Amino acid sequence: MKKLFDAVPSGFFNCLSSGSNKEVYSDCLQIIYEQYDREISYRIARSRIRDAVASYLLDNHIEFLDEEDGSETRKNYNDLANSIIRKFSSKEIGWLEEENDDATYEKHIIMTEQGILLAEFLQQLRAPEREEYSSYIYNIYNVLRNEEQWSQDPYTEGLKNIYRNAKLLSKALKRLSTFIKKIIERMVREESLESLTENIIEYCKGDFIREYARLTKQQNIHIYRSFIRAKLESMQHDRENFELLVIGCAVEEELDEDAAKEQVLDMIQRTRGFLSEDYDRIMKEIKHKINVYLQIAVGRARFLRNREASIRGNVEQTIQYIVEEMKELGWKSDLPEEMGALFLLDRNEFIDKSSIRFPRKAQAIRRQTFADLEEVTEEDLEKARKAHEREAYNPYSKEKMKIYLEKVMGDEKHISSDVLPMDSKRDLLCAMSAAAYGEENGYKIQLEDGYVETNGMILRRFEIIKGEGR
Repeated sequence: MKKLFDAVPSGFFNCLSSGSNKEVYSDCLQIIYEQYDREISYRIARSRIRDAVASYLLDNHIEFLDEEDGSETRKNYNDLANSIIRKFSSKEIGWLEEENDDATYEKHIIMTEQGILLAEFLQQLRAPEREEYSSYIYNIYNVLRNEEQWSQDPYTEGLKNIYRNAKLLSKALKRLSTFIKKIIERMVREESLESLTENIIEYCKGDFIREYARLTKQQNIHIYRSFIRAKLESMQHDRENFELLVIGCAVEEELDEDAAKEQVLDMIQRTRGFLSEDYDRIMKEIKHKINVYLQIAVGRARFLRNREASIRGNVEQTIQYIVEEMKELGWKSDLPEEMGALFLLDRNEFIDKSSIRFPRKAQAIRRQTFADLEEVTEEDLEKARKAHEREAYNPYSKEKMKIYLEKVMGDEKHISSDVLPMDSKRDLLCAMSAAAYGEENGYKIQLEDGYVETNGMILRRFEIIKGEGR
């Protein structure tokens, strides 16, 4: 393996090492690299590069540079720009090269190959480009499908291209998996409900969710995998085709026949192994991390909500106090029977096992306060009772969903989501509520493969099964 520091000048990274000028030097390299953006080559007149660097120094009010010996160099902006260009063009750094035009004798600046790679690397670090993961899969499929395009050179234009796309997809998905881990780590450190909400919105509206959806739906590897696997096996077992691959590899990579044969076999097997097994493992890991992310988001939201001394927390404490007091007074016996369902305050039907509560410290009453009480009339009581009845009415309650399932299932032991009526939004809400309350009502909910789209929503297919004894 070729050593890195044998391939670059001795001081190639010196301008980016510790020192007060490293930010200036990295910015100047980016400024210079941007000047070549609309050119046909990495060769521009020296005066143009100098003016661009001088403009950057002027805009950022950089009037001096610290020398390596600790002294300061104060010059005008053109002189500073010239000194930076000379530094980048030195043999020790080697980012740029200077040459004279044979016709006009004008000086030109050329970016070296290593300088271009370094500038692109710094640009990628500052603002990484968003990758289209699904395009790699489609590129592999497209190459294998259009065999006439690479029949003249099966190795370089065929197998090597396929192997390259598989490697790029593997690296991209690994980075994606790591990126999700960073999101989860940031989520745990959220300290307010507002910042947590912003994080979730950014996550749901971000490029990752859209690209992940394309990867699992439109460009799902299962659509192409059997075709890709068959073509790769054909490459390996077709004697004539395999010999052409070995010959092409030997010529392209400058290998002997045995080494070329071994490399071709390795490329085919590694590509097939990644697309058949490794891809599924990586995607399974990504899906697991997405679920972890969402679970942490819900847990953090509950924790932050319960932790904050909000109006909602005070209302919950008041309701709890009322419930305890009314229990001691035998409140149920004093209420009309039709109003009993309005005050099931201790039922907690929306609390699940993962709910958490931050313990609150009761505040001591330091002084007495007095308030004038307004007498409530019978008419006011009747209005309040009717308002409570309207607010408490829930057409999708657990009891109503139990009756709903008994009606739609009849004598059937199970029913699929494909059969449940979902033509209207009300039907859709009934189906979702029935599934949500299914286990509490004695039914078993079994998830199935595939999704169903209705009323602007995409739902996972499921089956509701009656429990034993029903």
